[in-house]
Amino acid sequence: MHTSQNGSRERPPRLPDGAPLDYAPNNEQGVIYLFSYLAREKFGLHIEKIRAGFPDCIAYRQGKRIRIEFEYRSHNFCTHKHCIRDCDWIVCWIHDWPGVPSRIRVVELRKEFGLGFNVWFQPIQPKYAQRLRKINYDNLWSVPRASMQGDLLLIYTSGLGGCIRDIFKVAGPVAHVKAGWKPGRDWAAPIRRVCSLDAPVYHREVKDHPILRTAGFVRGKMRARCNVSEYWPELHRMLMTRNPSVKRQLVKFGPERLW
Repeated sequence: MHTSQNGSRERPPRLPDGAPLDYAPNNEQGVIYLFSYLAREKFGLHIEKIRAGFPDCIAYRQGKRIRIEFEYRSHNFCTHKHCIRDCDWIVCWIHDWPGVPSRIRVVELRKEFGLGFNVWFQPIQPKYAQRLRKINYDNLWSVPRASMQGDLLLIYTSGLGGCIRDIFKVAGPVAHVKAGWKPGRDWAAPIRRVCSLDAPVYHREVKDHPILRTAGFVRGKMRARCNVSEYWPELHRMLMTRNPSVKRQLVKFGPERLW
């Protein structure tokens, strides 16, 4: 069972028919079990050993040795203080480590089973918000570095009376490109509108919310792009209460599909 921020217990989502588990895993053992189901057919791996010490798994693909560490959440790799040099892959259920070194491949199993997305808070200046209000699609828009195709973007217009008014999704691969809107390079991707809110969610409302007010993006005065997936149940509830007309557009992004 998953425990939400408000302390409620929620059953994880069902996995597709034919999956080796009925419900999404909630621990590392479930990750290992699901990966064993995909290792050879999906990834072409031949497993030599599974062990208690780091790294958890030694495998081979086309004669190349691959050292694999299993984690329920990828950021646990840092928490456990594992050595980056001694690992090639992290296999997890949820990938929530934006700073993962480029040399390590991360396999996020929830997406292999048709579940999972991240929710990003993305503040933008009013001049860009005006442009964004007029479009449903853009083939190159600045996005959070660690975002991935399929993730949700809560667009927050900064400044006086700041609010979340537009919701987009990352509609294609994220790439590091030459930026046309600032010197140097930036992370960008195609984005597509999910919905517009008739009743925006304002900064003051989020700041006064009994759970959201403790979130890092609120304490940081709504200035940073950050992953707010853990607060999505509360944000989703607030959005839907204020804007019942967007239910159809947000059905694919229900909190039950995060895990």
